[in-house]
Amino acid sequence: MKTTTPALIGKLLLAAAICTTIAACKRDVRPTTPTDTGPSTGTVTDPGPTTPGAYGPNDLDTDACLRQRVVYFDLDQDALRPEFQAAMACHAKYLRDRPSSRITLEGNADERGSREYNLGLGERRGNAVSSALQANGGSGGQLTVVSYGEERPVCTESNEDCWARNRRVEIVYTAR
Repeated sequence: MKTTTPALIGKLLLAAAICTTIAACKRDVRPTTPTDTGPSTGTVTDPGPTTPGAYGPNDLDTDACLRQRVVYFDLDQDALRPEFQAAMACHAKYLRDRPSSRITLEGNADERGSREYNLGLGERRGNAVSSALQANGGSGGQLTVVSYGEERPVCTESNEDCWARNRRVEIVYTAR
């Protein structure tokens, strides 16, 4: 007759404990059948903000602060003028409320100066707006800066009023 060794008894006890643990952890999982909610239109709609006071995509067209999408600059300057700080705060809040939104900041300059200078100035202006948005809580990952220099004027006359309108950054939402 064979005798059982203590090592064999330990292995049997361990196996029994594992089986008991597995049996205790097993849940009775029953598949659920989906309920019919009617015909599907095949489109997914964004219901808008779920937090009270949060911006939604429709606010880009209705909110006066968000509709302000052009930032003007002084001659040869890339510093943001104080009158645009409120608009930066609104756009930054929109970016915080809508993490999937994206903005392209299009920097522009007037016709004076060399092509290279104006491209650099447009980029510095775009970066100034980007910095203002980020300082107000917007995410840098949602922002892209592009410089057009003097290539996209909104006014083609050669006078100070026209040049002032061309010294700008346009805020373009590429994803709402």
